[in-house]
Amino acid sequence: MVKPLIAANWKMYKTIGEAVSFAREMVGQAGSMDDREIVLAPSFASLSAVAEACRGSTIRVAAQNMHWEERGACTGEVSPLMLLDAGCAFVIIGHSERRRLFGERDKGINLKIQAALKHRLNPIFCLGESLEERESGRTFDVVEKQLERGLNDISSHDIRAVTVAYEPVWAIGTGKTATPAQAGEVHAFIRKWLAGRYGESAASSVRIIYGGSVNEKNVEELMATPGIQGALVGGASLEVRSFLGIVRFGNNG
Repeated sequence: MVKPLIAANWKMYKTIGEAVSFAREMVGQAGSMDDREIVLAPSFASLSAVAEACRGSTIRVAAQNMHWEERGACTGEVSPLMLLDAGCAFVIIGHSERRRLFGERDKGINLKIQAALKHRLNPIFCLGESLEERESGRTFDVVEKQLERGLNDISSHDIRAVTVAYEPVWAIGTGKTATPAQAGEVHAFIRKWLAGRYGESAASSVRIIYGGSVNEKNVEELMATPGIQGALVGGASLEVRSFLGIVRFGNNG
């Protein structure tokens, strides 16, 4: 049975001190939970400090991005070796904000996924459609293209370490959330595509999680939807109370 994964993407929020304080409180409140995987993704500046604060607990740390090269003249970039040294176990790749604001394309995203796997970092591979693409009936075409290009040359052995995050772009930071039915049908499409590419056994090992204005009020219904195995949480992960409410889905009653 695949454990659900709940990841907090703090984006460009929290100083080092704020990030460490949050991590310590989370360790005290949920650091021994073993039926789900909890991941914190602070800024690059806070990675080492948050990893240290989470040491000895079940909570793991992710970076929000990385370069595919191990080293080089790439001012402002961070390599997979640096992430490992900082204590990361996961790395978010291809987030819609990286695609939209910084012009990231499928080829570079694929190179990052390959580099993460090479260095035993677990990629959280983000994909999803824009509002215009959904309204024009192109959701599945867009998602399929992102899967094909993003996972190019990824083996059936390595795919088991990948988490796929379906994040409809129109639901990121907007307060809008895909209905469970909308999210569920895309998750089912992704699962079917993975099975066709890698076989049922390998595909069943891949977690497919949902991202897009997840909060305490909608997490129970989302997580009860077949095929949804976790959440990538943005704004609602910035406060311990609200994030705990999400992490504790299924135990809030």
